[in-house]
Amino acid sequence: MREIVLDTETTGFEPLEGDRIVEIGAVELMGHVPTGRTYHQYINPKRSMPQEAFAVHGLGDEFLADKPVFADIAQAFVDFIGDAKLVIHNAAFDMKFLNAELGWVNRPLLPMDQAVDTLMIARRRFPGSPASLDALCRRFGIDNSSRTLHGALLDSEILAEVYLELIGGRQPDFALSADTRTNTSGGSSDAWRPVPRPQALPSRLKDEEAAAHAAFIESLGDGAVWKKFS
Repeated sequence: MREIVLDTETTGFEPLEGDRIVEIGAVELMGHVPTGRTYHQYINPKRSMPQEAFAVHGLGDEFLADKPVFADIAQAFVDFIGDAKLVIHNAAFDMKFLNAELGWVNRPLLPMDQAVDTLMIARRRFPGSPASLDALCRRFGIDNSSRTLHGALLDSEILAEVYLELIGGRQPDFALSADTRTNTSGGSSDAWRPVPRPQALPSRLKDEEAAAHAAFIESLGDGAVWKKFS
């Protein structure tokens, strides 16, 4: 299964008020494992970068002036994500901006059900707890010390680690997949199941420990649960 962990940086909060995307970063996962393929692009928003946005992202007008506009990178971006699930923290925000940019250049919009929102996953798993990317890094012990400014590629790389923790750990596919399982005769089998040991392991309980346990149970009286089910 192919997934794209994605983040955008913008000039503000509302595309309908003139805000634009200035950076896109994305990391490819295959079977929940990073492949090493990434997408990263700075974008000229064709508007002045507000001071508050510059303070957050560190991207100024001079830096962005010679970068391509969204129309020039739209095809490469669409080609990279394809029809993969898009793993995004607060997906509604990024999808709103991506679809606004795609709409302005007359390209098909991304369906909302293509997005997986890690913010919603975190809120379901840890109700009442902080669910920001920084808070989740602290919870899972993920190093985000280099995140002094918001950068789309760095944030998507960090989010990929957070996402794998949210869905069950950094090695969710550690168990053998069906096509690599073998049965006891050495052949492949999708119905592989563990079999009992041919010979039970010897008990590690010492005689004096068994005697002490028996004496303890006896001291509990006839109503002890252990006596009822022995």
